[in-house]
Amino acid sequence: MSGQFEGAVTVNRPIEAVFDFLADGENDPKFSPRVQEIRKTTEGPIGAGTIYASTVKDAGMRTKREFRLTEVERPTRIRWTELSKNMITASEGGYDLTPEGDGTRVRIFNVLEGHGIGKLIAPLALRAARKGADDMARAIKAAVEGEAP
Repeated sequence: MSGQFEGAVTVNRPIEAVFDFLADGENDPKFSPRVQEIRKTTEGPIGAGTIYASTVKDAGMRTKREFRLTEVERPTRIRWTELSKNMITASEGGYDLTPEGDGTRVRIFNVLEGHGIGKLIAPLALRAARKGADDMARAIKAAVEGEAP
């Protein structure tokens, strides 16, 4: 079973600043309390092919995660896929950014998939993710707006 969740918010910052913040996966802990640590594991500038390794805590369990950026189109589109093989993974995810007045509309989404026993708990994880999607969008807004211009 797989399913998608998404959230959206308007950030009161220019699209380029929002894009640069979100493209740098090392900023994830600033808005996602589940991300305990994250680091870029590839050399060079951030772009398609960049890989981030992280430790996250979901439902009391710590897991190692690895994501590869698959598309990076400044300043409007970022896509990723999860490389790690956990019970539940994000087979696809991303940000879509559009100018909105003096700010930027941010849409975040993830497609979650269950593997093995994870197929049984995927519906619960998806329900929780959908319930928390707007909170995550608001946390992104707070984190980006809190960054120095």
